[in-house]
Amino acid sequence: MAKTLEGKVAVVTGASRGLGRAMSVAFAQAGGKVAIVGRDKAMLAETVKLCAEAGSEGVAFTADVTSETDMAQLEKDVMAHFGRVDILVNNAGINIRKNIDEFTLDEWNSVLTTNLTSAFLLCRAFVPHMKGKGWGRILNMTSIMSHVSLGGRGAYSSSKAALLGLTKALAMELAPEGICVVGISPGPFATEMNIPLMNNPELNKQFLSKIPAGKWGQPKDIGALAAFLCSDAADFITGTDILIDGGWCAQ
Repeated sequence: MAKTLEGKVAVVTGASRGLGRAMSVAFAQAGGKVAIVGRDKAMLAETVKLCAEAGSEGVAFTADVTSETDMAQLEKDVMAHFGRVDILVNNAGINIRKNIDEFTLDEWNSVLTTNLTSAFLLCRAFVPHMKGKGWGRILNMTSIMSHVSLGGRGAYSSSKAALLGLTKALAMELAPEGICVVGISPGPFATEMNIPLMNNPELNKQFLSKIPAGKWGQPKDIGALAAFLCSDAADFITGTDILIDGGWCAQ
């Protein structure tokens, strides 16, 4: 892979597994250094190893993205180690699948806080360090559930639709700084979050029948897209959302 991110530093949340790991490795392959953020130390260490094998530095930072205190400390720790941040990927997220009348308020708030408020906390922490350079990237993992929805996805769809709104607002706010803000909306991907669906033969068949491409997406596809969006080739892409869903939303 071309070293399109040489000299850049990326902060990636939810990077201990799945799409966050795939994007971290893709950034490393492109020559970028990566602050790998998550809560599982062992899984973070594996992502660090994969970044090293890809040819660049990955450093693990254990933090809870829903904690204002943790995010303030993360800002200090990342800046102390790298001295700069050029790319921020708000990837951390959870999904609780329940009908609306089955949700507790704590469950609802946990989804909104993890998927939406964390992006606010991360942007508030790192955007000041990104300003003044004439270049920057913020990627928000918005999901196809910000465009369409399914039963039992009330909290998840609400959080992701709001994150798409934040993406557009930030793009307008930060355009004069040369910072591009883009949403990535994955469809059904073969990640840990979707294991319950993939392991259920009936639900798996139902999902596959709704994907025109006829298969689950692979994390490496998200990595390639993220690396492109963070390259200079994507300088004119901001304030929008990229669907990567095997054709789901085209139906």
